[in-house]
This record gives sequence, C-alpha cells and structure tokens, in this order.
Amino acid sequence: MLNYKRYQKNPVVSMPERTWPDKEILKAPVWCSVDLRDGNQALIEPMVVEEKIEFFNMLVKLGFKQIEVGFPSASQIEYDFLRQLVERKLIPDDVVIQVLVQCREHLIARTMESLEGVKKAIVHIYNSTSTLQRDVVFHKDRQEIIEIAKTGTRLVKEAVKDFAGEIQLEYSPESFTGTELDFALDICTAVQDIWQPTKENKIIINLPATVEMNTPNVYADQIEWMSTHLKDRENIILSVHPHNDRGTGVAITELALLAGADRVEGTLFGNGERTGNVDILTLAYNMFSQGINPELEIEDITKIMATYERLTKMNVPERHPYAGKLVFTAFSGSHQDAINKGIKAMKERNQTIWQVPYLPIDPSDIGRKYEPIVRINSQSGKGGVAFIMETYFGFKLPKGMHKEFADIIQKISEVQGEVAPDQIMQVFKEQYLEKKEPIHFKTLKMEDRTDTSDVFETVVTVVYTDDGIRKQFESAGNGPIDAVQRGLQDEFGIRIKILDYNEHALKEGSNAQAAAYIHMCDLDSGKATFGVGVSSNITRASIRGLFSALNRMYYQTDESSRSK
Repeated sequence: MLNYKRYQKNPVVSMPERTWPDKEILKAPVWCSVDLRDGNQALIEPMVVEEKIEFFNMLVKLGFKQIEVGFPSASQIEYDFLRQLVERKLIPDDVVIQVLVQCREHLIARTMESLEGVKKAIVHIYNSTSTLQRDVVFHKDRQEIIEIAKTGTRLVKEAVKDFAGEIQLEYSPESFTGTELDFALDICTAVQDIWQPTKENKIIINLPATVEMNTPNVYADQIEWMSTHLKDRENIILSVHPHNDRGTGVAITELALLAGADRVEGTLFGNGERTGNVDILTLAYNMFSQGINPELEIEDITKIMATYERLTKMNVPERHPYAGKLVFTAFSGSHQDAINKGIKAMKERNQTIWQVPYLPIDPSDIGRKYEPIVRINSQSGKGGVAFIMETYFGFKLPKGMHKEFADIIQKISEVQGEVAPDQIMQVFKEQYLEKKEPIHFKTLKMEDRTDTSDVFETVVTVVYTDDGIRKQFESAGNGPIDAVQRGLQDEFGIRIKILDYNEHALKEGSNAQAAAYIHMCDLDSGKATFGVGVSSNITRASIRGLFSALNRMYYQTDESSRSK
C-alpha cells in the first residue's frame, strides 16, 4: 500500500473575499517565451548557437514580443548566443529580449556586458524565498533573504546608469508557491522601494509556481492576494511562471489570469524542468477556441511542431492538445456520427460560428486537415464509415445502408485493425460498384409508349451477360426502373421488390456523374440488400444499381451456386 502518511497537505489561502471565480479571460496576456532558457536547459541535448538562432527567429515570426534568451553569465554558449543576436542584428525593434541572472555582483556585471548594443532588455533577477529552501538550502532567516533581493536590485540599478539602452527590471521570489504570502509581499515591496518603478517604466513582479504544490484555485488565491496587496499596483506588471508538477500548469495559469496576472512566461509545448513549464500554445489555442485573439501567429501548428521537434530533439505526444497527431481523430462510432452530423448541419445552415460535437475548433484553422478526423477500427460505428464515404469520396449513403456497409468494414477491422479511407473505398467498389458478375448489365434501350390506354408506359430492352454469355430481355413498366425490375423477375424466376431508391450527383459540371442506390428485397426469403451504380446518366446509374443488388442478393462470392 502506498505510504501516503509520509506526506502532508500544503497550506491553502484563507481568502473569502476572492473575486476571480466570477471573472472571465477577455484578452491575451503579455507572452514571454522561455524556450531558449528554461526550456533549453531541460533538453537532453541542449541547442547549439545556430539552433538557438533558428528557434529565436521562429519565436519572432510567431509574434512573441518578449523572449528570454538565456543566462549569459552562466556559460559561454549562452553569452555567445546573445552576442550573435546583437552583432547580426537579429533582434527586431519591437522585440524585447530578457536575460536571467542571480543577485551577485560579478554575474550582473557579466550580464550587462553581454547586453551591450541592445536597445531594450529585461534583466530578470531572482532568489529563492520558500520556507523549505530558507531552512534546508540557505540557512537564512527572512531578513537575510530580503537582503539578497535588495542587493541584486541595487546592483542592477547601478549598472543601468552606464547602459546606453533601456532596462526593465523583473524580480521573482523563486519558489513563490511555497512562500508565506506576507513574506512574498515584503520582499517584493523591498525591491519596489529600491527600483522606484513608474507607470512609464513599470517593474515586472513575477510570481512563479516553481513547483506546483496544490490545486489550481490555491494558486489563483495567492495571485489575487498579491495583486490586491502590492503597493502602487499601477506601476507593476504582474507576471506568472507556472510549472506542471501536478499536471495542471494550464489550469493554474488560466486561473491566475482571472486573479489579476498580466503576463505569462512559458514554453511552446511545455518543455522544462521535471514535468515542464506551462504550455503557451495550449493556452493560446484555448483562448482562440473562445473567440479571443491570442495575439500570436499560430495558424500552422504542424509547421511549428516540425521545427520544434527538429531543434529540441523532443517529440510532441500524439494526444497533445491541438498539436498531437490524434487529437482530431475519432475512433468511437458515436463520436464519428456526431462529427458527421455537426459538419453537415453547419453546411446546410451556412453557419459561420464553429459548432461541431467533439471538435472544439476547426482543425483547418490551425493548419490541420480533415483527413485524420475519423479513422475506422473495430470500435467504429456505422456513422464513421458513412462519414468517410461522404467526406472523402462524395458518396452519401442512404441511412438504411449505413449498417450494411459498416458491418463489412468491421469484419475487416477485426482482423487487421485500423482500416484506411482508401481501403474502405476499395471495398465499396468491390462490394457494390464492381459487383458485375455473373450478371453483367451492358446496354439499355428505352421507349416511352404514346398509347396511354396501356397500363405500362415504358418499354425497355436490356442486354446483359450471364457468366459471359450474351443475353437480353424486353419488359414494360411504369418507368425504366420498374420495367427492368419486372424483366429481371421474369428472366430469373425471382420475386423482388424495390424498398427504397436514392440518387445524388457526385460532382458538379458538364462531366458530373450520378450515384444511384437501390434497396432490394427478395419477397420469398425476406432478405434485403443494397446495390449501387454510377454513371453520367442517372437512368443508367439506376439500372447498374439494380444489377449490383441482384448480384449481391443471389450471387455472393462465397456461394458456389445460384440461390433463389
């Protein structure tokens, strides 16, 4: 049994005055990508300079206006990368780069040196503040921890005096989620007092969920408490940097935005230490699905993912929200049927607002295709097969035919697993369109009688082959289908009835073909089956459908003799 008694609950916030539950996300936050620092340091094989430059250029194209480029005082490759961005003039005027540095004099000096020539940058200082780290890592009390933050702030402020560009300060009480709120407030206020931010030059106070320690609502309470208690709130950009230890990184971020956060630091697909950072793309697409402009150029998720996987050597999971290869795929028959009906309803209603069951967004809006939406396996139902036939190949199977054809496909899937759309179409041809043996319809001659006193108005002459032997019959009826049906009964000594008839155009234009569906019943046995015919002439398509049904009814491939 799991030894759960080794663990204890983390503290929650007593905040009956909370307001975030009644709020909605109405706009995108300020996005800051930390792929090149937090994300890169968590790679098994960190990116080299040229790979980081390509990744940086992708982030710029995606519309990120704030990009953390690294920890230039920590390693030479981080320093060299930043210098390459500057010297090759790769930083657009509207993009602000961010650098991380500890609150130490020589590291801040090295960082400022790396920024030479940058027009605008964010210098991000931090120190750990949690109760646990103060005790077991630093062995310092509250005031000593505050002094670290104050010293770092003074060092940056002093260094900025000789810097030609514009510097914005960001401060993070690292391990904020494990820090007492009153202490977090004290240390952030101490930094504010030294930096002296204004409305024109705001300070970024970043409150990271360095480790997720509780349910998302607790983080939201912590953020709202800080947002309402920080002094001179109008001079602060309140930022969050969530991780995903409990698997709720996206949830805590969305609730933090409700609670007053203005800015989000994260990575494209959630890469980062341990279980990762918050996934910015999922956040952005979530907003998009609610009719909110995410203010990022993310129309082609497939291209973004391909570049990401190549540069990071990481794989995006198949079930990853929005990007995963299977997220727009439905195996369940009931899901397939609902998707089919939803898309059909939108088309029939000329609906502009996207509303399709099981698909929160239109895959084509983010560079995905309809092709993988429905895949057929042994768990799929009749609606899924019908959806494939209509969406991929234009055949609108009558409702009564859905089960008959789906049963054929299910038998195949039970043997081999998933059945691809092309294979489904091939089986459809074999079972219906090319069901021409042993009775193969050849030609039809039709004549309408002018003598209205006769019961039957149409006379047909049908030429066919029976096991390759050419034969013909003549018959009369009320229209060509009725006439051919009567002729088949007389010719083969059978009693049949047409239960249903459907037809539709397969494509538009002068070369359009028509599909005809015949539902035929043998009156002696009660057995019924469908036949399908295709031709540019609807009458000929109907007769082909009759012969298709005849062969399916009486001449199945596994039968050695004719059954009547």
